[in-house]
Amino acid sequence: MFAIIRTAMVSLRRDRGALSLSFILPVVFFSIFAVIFGGRRDTTPKIHMLVVDEDHSRASGRLVQGLKQEGSLVVKSRPEPVKDVEQPEYTAATAEIAVKEGVAPVAIIIPHGFGENPISFVPSDTNRPTIQLLEDSSDMVAPQMISGLLQKVAMTSMPDLMADQGSKYFDQFAGGLTREQRDRLNEGIRQLRQRQESGSATSVSGSEGGGIIAVNARAVVGENKNNPMVSFYAAAIGVMFLLFTASGAAGALLDEAESGTLDRVLSSRVTMTSLLLGKITYNSLLAFSQLVVMFLWGWAVFKLDFWSHIPGFVVMGVCTAVAVASFGILLASICRTRAQLGALSTLVILIMSSVGGSMFPRFLMPEAMQKAGLLTINAWAIDGFTKVFWRDEPISHLWPQVLVLVTIAIALFAIARRVARRWEVA
Repeated sequence: MFAIIRTAMVSLRRDRGALSLSFILPVVFFSIFAVIFGGRRDTTPKIHMLVVDEDHSRASGRLVQGLKQEGSLVVKSRPEPVKDVEQPEYTAATAEIAVKEGVAPVAIIIPHGFGENPISFVPSDTNRPTIQLLEDSSDMVAPQMISGLLQKVAMTSMPDLMADQGSKYFDQFAGGLTREQRDRLNEGIRQLRQRQESGSATSVSGSEGGGIIAVNARAVVGENKNNPMVSFYAAAIGVMFLLFTASGAAGALLDEAESGTLDRVLSSRVTMTSLLLGKITYNSLLAFSQLVVMFLWGWAVFKLDFWSHIPGFVVMGVCTAVAVASFGILLASICRTRAQLGALSTLVILIMSSVGGSMFPRFLMPEAMQKAGLLTINAWAIDGFTKVFWRDEPISHLWPQVLVLVTIAIALFAIARRVARRWEVA
């Protein structure tokens, strides 16, 4: 028994690929998902939102200021400066366009007249203005959080208005106050207003979901789509398996080197550059065919709107396929055996997929993880397919994703060609 155990341990130690998969991969995955779900304050992703203040009253200004002071929000009232030139503030129209383009998942529009009657304790009050909440329905978390935070901020940023409104309801339903009580109440409201205007912190306890301000949510992205998230999962899962397929197909290069076929091919008129280009072309066609089958299945079974997005799908599909094919060739060029390729590809692809958004949406990750995901093929491919199938953007808007994927393909091929010189020397 002990001899069998010793033999197995020696074999495991010699097989570095199996050893890494047994110990390194679990630790790496634990670390990644611990950062995403660990709940630490410094890793909690902040929600980006746009604010349009059409009222420009004291009440609307205090509401906007209260939202900006929320630690879980990044509030913007105007686009980022272009060449150090400050851009005009968002309007209702430009904010809606920005949400459609993915600048932020949520935008709120504070209407004219908000300052005249900002809060109400009666849900059926038809006189109070309604804040419009424009949402990207692909992000199911942000709109719900913003709706709750609006109620909270209304209570904490406008306590004097709440007290004033409460006194009116008391007068209406409880028979009114005496003159002395009214004077005391007015004095308290005046002091609250002075504290608020002087910047003193004021805390008001109460339920965050009381609905003291009226909010009307409207989806501006994905509202007319059938099963809209299918396109996201088709791209996310598809890219991950394309990486596995490309690395497996590229392993044929190692088989040819081991059997001596590669030496015979190189002794003919075929150069290493031509050979690698041929391998990449074949692997690209294979990867693109897989994407076509994946999205056709989504169309046939899950009602994915496929045929109206053919041009964008072809552009993103070809660029993604070429990038993953170059990735597979690079891994095959680095490795010495099929066993090494299998272990290395599993380790690298699973890490890329977890960070790049194939296993968990990137917009729900901490900001540092979102930036790390931009180092992967997965993130750029998913972003491109999201623009095509979710946001219905034209092909011209795909240039950042196309440029990055093509650059990745060229860079990985160049490195693979450099590494593959060992076969020419041999």
